[in-house]
Amino acid sequence: MFTSESHLRFRKSSYSSAKGQDCVEVADLPSGAAVRDTQNRGLGHLMFPGTEWTALLRTAARQ
Repeated sequence: MFTSESHLRFRKSSYSSAKGQDCVEVADLPSGAAVRDTQNRGLGHLMFPGTEWTALLRTAARQ
């Protein structure tokens, strides 16, 4: 599945620090999510299918 980054609406993750460090941006996809590094946007993004994204969020919530 390919999604042009120009059509994605990224937002800063609530897990990113307020000081601008460790920033991750997330964009909702119809069947998952795309994630990119705020400080290295030009390197592109990673896309996760819905099942993998849900598993990641559940695991992070337990930490």
